This record gives sequence, C-alpha cells and structure tokens, in this order.
Amino acid sequence: MQDQQPSARPGDRTPMTDEEIEAAYVTAVPRLDGPVTLVPYDPRWPRAYEALAARIGERLAPLPHHIDHAGSTSVPGLPAKPVLDLVLTVPDPADEDAYVPALATLGLRLTIREPDWYAHRLLRGAAGHPAADAVNLHVFPEDCPETARMLRFRDHLRADDADRDLYARTKRELSARSWTYTQQYADAKSEVVAEILRRAG
Repeated sequence: MQDQQPSARPGDRTPMTDEEIEAAYVTAVPRLDGPVTLVPYDPRWPRAYEALAARIGERLAPLPHHIDHAGSTSVPGLPAKPVLDLVLTVPDPADEDAYVPALATLGLRLTIREPDWYAHRLLRGAAGHPAADAVNLHVFPEDCPETARMLRFRDHLRADDADRDLYARTKRELSARSWTYTQQYADAKSEVVAEILRRAG
C-alpha cells in the first residue's frame, strides 16, 4: 500500500527542524557544519544525466517509470553543487523492493524516507561521471504534484533570464552562510522559489 499522501498544496511544507531532518534519514545524517560549495555551471552535466538515466532505465526496465533531470544542474548558466538531481516516478514509491535492490547495483542507496510527503524516497550515490561528485535520485509516485512543480520551476528558469539570475544570486548569498545540514540551505531558498513559481504560472 502506498504511503499516505499529504493534503498540502505542491511544494507547501515548512522548513524542517533538525529533528525532522534526522528522522527522515535511513542512514546516519551527514552534517555540513559550514557553507555550501557551489561551482559554475558545467556543460557536461546534461551528458552526465543522460548516461546515468540510461543506466537506471536498464535496471528498471520491467517497472513502469519515468526519469527527469531537475535541480540546478539541469539549468544552463546556474551555479550549483556538483550533484546531479534526478526525479524518478514509479507506480508506488513505498514498494521499495520494486526498485531499491535494482538501483543498488549502480551504487545508489536508500538514504531518506518521507512517507507523509508524497511518499518521497531519496537514493544517493556516485554519479559515475567526472563532472559530478554525486547523484540525488528523488523517487515520487506517478502524476505527483511535487514532480510537476520541480519540472515547472526548471523549465521556467531555462526560459527566463531575470528569474534565473535572481535564483543564482539567492543561491550564492545563502551558500556563503554556515549550515548544520544541507537541507537547511535548501529550505532557506523556499521563499524565492515560491516567488518565481508564482510568475511561472
């Protein structure tokens, strides 16, 4: 049975407390305890995504699924952490046996489980490409509002120079601060993300 779906609007969730961050982790919680390191946009990131998506697709061939490139590495011109963000949709993220063992063969390990937030799972591992240090694979159910929100944000930033520059400035300013966990840096961007999404329609 699929995990409970939230009633909140897409993307609506308050910044996570330290306790909530720690509770979401299946593994030990990696601490940052410092600033976030951003690098200039690398034109090799799309190719790194395509290579990894192909390998994931091969492992999940029997399972209905879809893979997209999201996050800042998917937007030309944006600075980013050298970490590929991929979004994988499957019929039921709670059915971890349907995809987690297959992806473990690629070195992707289940790291985060959030059953009350669109049944979200996160798998992490090495990207297997010199352009990226790691990969975050977000798993959501089919037709998930959060997936649609992430891709709408990506597509708008690809097309809108002013909002892309605004987001880049925000990222640089926030990345220079000290954070206990990387999630806190991500949460701190929520206000500007919401502002940009309102313009994206």
